[in-house]
Amino acid sequence: MRFAPLPVCSVVLVSLALVGCSSTPEDKTAGWSPNRIHSEAKDEMNSGAYDKAVPLLEKLEGRAAGTPLAQQAQLDKAYAQYKGGEKAQAIATLDRFMKLHPASPALDYALYLKGLVNFNDNLGMFSWISRQDLSERDQKAAKDSFESFNELVTRFPESRYAQDSRQRMTYIVNSLAQYEVHVARYYYERGAYVAAISRAQVALTDYKDVPALEEALFILIRSYDALGMTQLRDDARRVMSASYPQSTYLRDGKFREKSDPWWKFW
Repeated sequence: MRFAPLPVCSVVLVSLALVGCSSTPEDKTAGWSPNRIHSEAKDEMNSGAYDKAVPLLEKLEGRAAGTPLAQQAQLDKAYAQYKGGEKAQAIATLDRFMKLHPASPALDYALYLKGLVNFNDNLGMFSWISRQDLSERDQKAAKDSFESFNELVTRFPESRYAQDSRQRMTYIVNSLAQYEVHVARYYYERGAYVAAISRAQVALTDYKDVPALEEALFILIRSYDALGMTQLRDDARRVMSASYPQSTYLRDGKFREKSDPWWKFW
């Protein structure tokens, strides 16, 4: 029996299909053990190649499914995403880990890492540190960071990460209070005295025993004075004199130069 030759177009299509098959990327990890994949991923992370570590850790998570190594892969992937600047992905990975493994012995670390991811986002919003003019900005990352650290120290008070979390919580609270006060000062310096009073009162009402409250009271005094509200000015001055008898604001009658606060630990 004789076979008719294939049309030219059919030959071309078959050739392209074969080329396509032969150009499929080879999985270099195909013959690797889970431990080797983990080792290679750690090497990539140690060298700063976080973008290369993530796909290796994803493969490890699949191949070691149901084992402690798979859980470690998830945490390592979250860390690599965080260090590689993929913070939204890191949060998603950590949330998935905590949902899948609520009794994991590494849950304290997952909460700590989630706090760190949002903590770094939080630092960028305090433009008063870099002497920039301040406008309203999103404080959600700062508050989310605080919640993660707070859950950690509440549920795992003896965790190795608890002390650092407490310090970061203090920093966040002080920073949020200072943020309100700086907004108040921003308004005061532009003659928006009513707005300045409102934001200073927010700081005084929402935060207790934080350094920023001294300046908040001084802003009230200056703003009330600018508005000719002498009774309220004098009331605020009496409170400040009682609370901060050595205040340089009252002694010098002017604002301090902006600088890094004493409660910044790093």
